[in-house]
Amino acid sequence: MVAHATYPPLDTPKPVTEGVWVVDSGPQHLLGLMLPVRMTVLRLADGGLWLHSPTRHTPALQQALEALGPIRHLVAPDTAHWSHVSPWTKAVPAARLWTAPGVTDRARSQGVEFVAHGVLAEPAPPDWEGEIEQAVFSGPGFTEIAFHHRPSRTLVLTDIVQAMEPDRLPLGTRLFAGVIGATMPEGGTPSYLRLTLGRRRPENRAAAERLLALDPARVIFAHGAFFAEDGAARLRRALAWLLD
Repeated sequence: MVAHATYPPLDTPKPVTEGVWVVDSGPQHLLGLMLPVRMTVLRLADGGLWLHSPTRHTPALQQALEALGPIRHLVAPDTAHWSHVSPWTKAVPAARLWTAPGVTDRARSQGVEFVAHGVLAEPAPPDWEGEIEQAVFSGPGFTEIAFHHRPSRTLVLTDIVQAMEPDRLPLGTRLFAGVIGATMPEGGTPSYLRLTLGRRRPENRAAAERLLALDPARVIFAHGAFFAEDGAARLRRALAWLLD
């Protein structure tokens, strides 16, 4: 049994489809749990790279990414995924940092300072307008921006869908993931986020419906085995609690 939750090889770009890579990392330690964590990398039409939810920085990873294209954008997509942003901004100072609402304040409250080029909402900024579409999911104290990459039909999420594989997880994490409803085979929204997003249910349902209408071929997210195929159908099942 795999005891460390992760998806080796770690800290290296792995191709998913044309212009899309994932970088698996971790384990991420949180309240005694060990979680897999993932960055998604898109190559934009201008050849530049767009890094979603940056994972830990290493010189070797930076070099491997720069072999694919210049790193132009760093994206902190929700209020829980920003802890590795600062090292990347220092290593790639020319890259623009984009954050979900509330990220810089959350980081500052924990003694971490960085300056965002822009705060994301709807619609997408001119930097990737027409290539990546955005939708906002939010509730008290939490915001996540979802991104749909039109050329590859890849939907990029962070936390609102998770699908952790029990056999990869240490016992405590396995029990926790099962209780909150964030395990394979179907995956789902963790119960604590259901409560939060349920406070703005009509708006969040509308955001989910807009994403489903784009018919994503695959859905990549930060924690667990992402949906490599049948993306729209599997997303609909994972978000059935919100759509019904």
